[in-house]
Amino acid sequence: MGVNLEQLRSFVEVAEFGNFTRAAERLHLAQPSLSRQIAALEQDLGAELFRRSRGGSTLTIAGESLLPLARRMLSDAQSIRRELAELSGLQRGRVRLGATPTLSISLVAEALNTFHTSYPAIDLHLSEHGSRRLLDELASGELDLALITTSTATSSERFTVTPLLVEELVVISSSNAPPVTTRDAVGLAEVANLPQIVFSSTYDLRSATDAAFLAAGLTPDVVVEGAEMDAVLRFVERGLGVAIVPAMVLIDRPGLRSVRLAEPRLTRTISIAHPADFTPTIAVEVMRRTIAATATGLAARSGATMRNVGAGA
Repeated sequence: MGVNLEQLRSFVEVAEFGNFTRAAERLHLAQPSLSRQIAALEQDLGAELFRRSRGGSTLTIAGESLLPLARRMLSDAQSIRRELAELSGLQRGRVRLGATPTLSISLVAEALNTFHTSYPAIDLHLSEHGSRRLLDELASGELDLALITTSTATSSERFTVTPLLVEELVVISSSNAPPVTTRDAVGLAEVANLPQIVFSSTYDLRSATDAAFLAAGLTPDVVVEGAEMDAVLRFVERGLGVAIVPAMVLIDRPGLRSVRLAEPRLTRTISIAHPADFTPTIAVEVMRRTIAATATGLAARSGATMRNVGAGA
């Protein structure tokens, strides 16, 4: 059978207009050329597709059966062309990524730089919120992927959540000030007595550290409260106090030094999430792989305070 896409497109246009002349105009074809395409299609299929009359053309039973199949085949062909265009260098597309603020200045910054360098034509959209808000945006279709942080791995029937890293929280201080301890680790009780810079209450990290102090029966000495991540790091660099932060943010920050917390250590799991019923475009899948590879690289650079746990590229 010699049926081709041009014949099917011509058939669908005639079926929709019910008129060969108007269909030919829509397709920018001469009417005789259109008529020949339909005649060839009817010959290939061995069935008459239209009843022709002076008032127009109507579908036969065979034509009515073919119409939904033809539309589906044309739609599939369009999807294939779009996917192949993305595959051959990712010449177009969009990725909507969500991330928590602490990840935006570390893992996300590196991953987006790598991705954009390789695929500059892809539109990138970033949403910065806490993990719960990001999952809401995933559920509503506003995001394709979300990087979330949790004290334990998260699961839900609505989402596929894949852990990338388990990261320790460490105590940071200014590299221009004396170390908070000469030991390899500092106890939470010692940290509570140091002047602290603490995050905004919207941060997942704030909830985790507050819970740790509460469980230990401790009240931290807070000197600045409600700061965002960039401000916390700058305040600590200038010697206003110490802060408990993810180990990852120390990379390439010579103005800060860190020390690990003594047992029990505080950790967070960094995971990548997407809707469970989601079929990613090629651009989104390449972004997922880029993030996973970047996470593995950061874990290697950060050493013992970060551990890669999966989501291979």
